[in-house]
Amino acid sequence: MALSFSHLQQSLGPMYERIFPDRLAHRTVVVVPSLTLDATELAKIDGVHHYEERMLALLMLLQLPNTRLIYVTSQAISQTVIDYFLHLLPGIPSTHARRRLALFDCSDASPLPLVQKILDRPRLIEKIRNSIPDSQSAHISCFNSTELERELAVRLGIPLYATDPDLAHLGSKSGGRRILKAAGLEVPFGFEDLKNECDIVESLVKLKHHNPLLRKAVIKLNEGFSGEGNATFSFEGCPSSEMECWISNELPQRVKFEAAGESWHRFLAKFDDMEGIVESFVDGERKSSPSVQCRINPIHKVEVISTHDQILGGPGGQIFQGCTFPAMAPYRHDLQTAGIQVGEALRGEGVIGRFGIDFISVLEDNQWKHYAIEINLRKGGTTHPFMMLQFLTNGNYDYSSGEFIIPGGESRCYFASDNVCDDSYRGLCPDDLIDIAVENNLHFHSTIQQGVMFHLIGALSEFGKLGVVCIADNQSKANEYYEQILQALSNSSGA
Repeated sequence: MALSFSHLQQSLGPMYERIFPDRLAHRTVVVVPSLTLDATELAKIDGVHHYEERMLALLMLLQLPNTRLIYVTSQAISQTVIDYFLHLLPGIPSTHARRRLALFDCSDASPLPLVQKILDRPRLIEKIRNSIPDSQSAHISCFNSTELERELAVRLGIPLYATDPDLAHLGSKSGGRRILKAAGLEVPFGFEDLKNECDIVESLVKLKHHNPLLRKAVIKLNEGFSGEGNATFSFEGCPSSEMECWISNELPQRVKFEAAGESWHRFLAKFDDMEGIVESFVDGERKSSPSVQCRINPIHKVEVISTHDQILGGPGGQIFQGCTFPAMAPYRHDLQTAGIQVGEALRGEGVIGRFGIDFISVLEDNQWKHYAIEINLRKGGTTHPFMMLQFLTNGNYDYSSGEFIIPGGESRCYFASDNVCDDSYRGLCPDDLIDIAVENNLHFHSTIQQGVMFHLIGALSEFGKLGVVCIADNQSKANEYYEQILQALSNSSGA
């Protein structure tokens, strides 16, 4: 299989040079939005199977008049949701776009990864293959790349626009720390490749000896997702003598988890399975959590896509809740530079596709100091909001300013969240949501290219959860849109 996959991947570069620059070229993109991650970690996220809808922003590719899009999901997506995206598609009739969109689903709500469901259905694979007019001009776009995505690429006979799964370790917490350090970025003092509880205790002791004033440490699973695999340990009351014994005794009851309902026994079992890291908790009176999103294209060029300031929540402030674009002006160029440095290191390892780098930034003596904390070697929480901005405006990211410029020359920014949640929203259907936005004049207006765009709409009725991207010409207005849509939802749901 490896040789077959390698042969397919070799065709991606020439295809990229031949087809991608030509908007009239015939091509097919097979979108497989499978979150192929640890099932127990994903189970901690409410409505996680609806996260397959986040890549619907790729429907923007249907603006290209000869592009065919195949979108595969676990369960069928509401036609209202599909129509919602297609009617916002600028520059082309929605009926024309709809003829070039093929939707397939597995009719399967089980917690198995979507790509596994597809592989278990050979007749579905045959249908997808038969919907590809020319395999020489087709590729797969996925959320993350594992052995399962690789197998699907081979069975469909088309390349995967993503990193070879053999390189996935570079995006783990341990592998990411190694790459970040090799690229010359500063990381929190800590230790990677830890295997068990003894390693955790030993590392905590070393952290405290290294910095006697350290208040807390962070323990992370190698394959944790969206901060749900993180925990913090407080050194409060830690003695200077017999420290190892004290930490060993205190660890089970003192550690605090980001994931609700987690226990030390379950966390440790998962740590023994996937290993992880321990690092210093970064303190500071003024902190932020920015990120930079980059891409290594199939001809091995490193590109910066966007910068964001992330909004984090959870008990220890480590769970991704949303983001603002662009990152703050004082440091967005620092993030771009760091992204290029890490991209060069990853390119040297053979990586292609999207990746993101998360930071903890602290203001010290009127200067921002950045600690790189992890690499996400996949699409992430900041990917789809930016794709939606592109989808709606046909603008471009300007590297020199770090801003997004629409065709008229104005800039656009946004506030985005995947976690607009309230039990009172349960029972609201997709049509209700669209009605609420229109009735309150909050829907996205193509004429002024501002307003609110929704995603995760399928999770609304069952889980009382959805995502929003609030686009405006300044950040204050984007934040105002967000507050207004929350108020409109509350008014309409009787909260």
